[in-house]
Amino acid sequence: METQQYDFGMVGLGVMGRNFLLNVADSGFSVIGLDKDDSKATALEKEGNANVKGATEPEEFVKALKTPRKIMMLVPAGSIVDSVIEELLPLLDDGDVLIDGGNSHFTDTNRRMEALQDKKVNYLGIGVSGGEEGARHGPSLMPGGSKEAYEIVRPIFEAAAAKVNGEPCVTYLGTTSAGNFVKMVHNGIEYGLMQLIAEIYDMMKRGMGLSNEEIHHTFSEWNDGELQSFLVEITADIFKEPDTKAGEGFLVDKILDKAKQKGTGKWTSQVAMDLGIPISVIDAAVTSRYLSALKDERQQAAQILVHENPPVEEDKKFLRGELRNALYFATIVSYAQGMALLKESSAEFDYGLNLSDVAKIWRGGCIIRAKLLEDIMASYHHQPDLANLMLDDHLSKLLLQLHLDAVEIAKLGLEQGIPMPGLNAALAYFDSYRSARLPSNLTQAQRDYFGAHTYERIDEPGTFHTEWNQS
Repeated sequence: METQQYDFGMVGLGVMGRNFLLNVADSGFSVIGLDKDDSKATALEKEGNANVKGATEPEEFVKALKTPRKIMMLVPAGSIVDSVIEELLPLLDDGDVLIDGGNSHFTDTNRRMEALQDKKVNYLGIGVSGGEEGARHGPSLMPGGSKEAYEIVRPIFEAAAAKVNGEPCVTYLGTTSAGNFVKMVHNGIEYGLMQLIAEIYDMMKRGMGLSNEEIHHTFSEWNDGELQSFLVEITADIFKEPDTKAGEGFLVDKILDKAKQKGTGKWTSQVAMDLGIPISVIDAAVTSRYLSALKDERQQAAQILVHENPPVEEDKKFLRGELRNALYFATIVSYAQGMALLKESSAEFDYGLNLSDVAKIWRGGCIIRAKLLEDIMASYHHQPDLANLMLDDHLSKLLLQLHLDAVEIAKLGLEQGIPMPGLNAALAYFDSYRSARLPSNLTQAQRDYFGAHTYERIDEPGTFHTEWNQS
């Protein structure tokens, strides 16, 4: 193999790595992929063009790359990333760029970045969203780390990224682990949106008794309006998919109701707790996945904790309108919580995030792409220091318009015994956020009563303690 022939290298030729590398090749760059599985390296060459090469040995892979070398890793997060770095590092030269494109925890990225600084190897942590299809034809890319290192790979990433109105869905986000952090929060918002859609479906199916065909048409109509998004679009598609294995019915009805997760939603909730930022819709989504895993217990409880569902008497067409508005309301709140977390994390970790840019690169390629992101991008463009999206002039008016329908759907869920934790979390967050006074004064009194934790007063500064119940 000739040396220094290829523009870009990929370690890991699984579904995502292979497809992203082929995408880069289609964008006009020569590429080489490394995988110790010879069949994957061979398959890459068969699927690619003349500018695509597969390799199984790290030495030949590294030698074949032009300097400064641009090497991306798309391997499972965790110790495997460290193993790849350890194997490649002795083969790299000063100024080479190593890119982690997996869902690494942001603290791991910080650790690796610090270790590689001494080796004079540039390191980027980059979020990649869009799944198999996005990797192949244009993902949303969220890079963080060295600005100088990003400039080296920028032409390749801009060529391979999804495009919206001709603009690539990639931009430099910020220092250190900014890219991985933004991707983690992206996934947290994704959890929230998926949960909200599932709750609306549950009301349609169990509460209203709609058929799969009716649910398909409802989500299809919604995707032509304000709720237009990738997740609403694929939800509509799911309800028309036949069950070819059984030969009758629809596939969605045969899928076991136990949701799995890879941990990024949980990470988002954990970090938000650490930073003191409420993201209740995302928290509810994570909890709901855990609850779904208790299948055996839920089946037992259904026989003991019986709920008699009263018939839904409301007009179905009217209810669909309320359901649409409830979903739209909670969707805005879910994005607001995620963006509030990004704002706080940027200040805490000195990322330097531009939230308008974050919304901009989420408009295409990624799983949470949606029409709403145009409004979110505009909100932060006009008010970069906006504390919360719910304070934006346009979105605040919209939330007030949608609120009553969201309340009616939440009430219907309670009457029907249909769990809607995501919607209820969104409503509680909205009501709490707009409350000038909350009952936390009682909480502080209780804390001082049993633990002498002190409290503050509304009429003078300082901290106070009371010897309660002494009179």
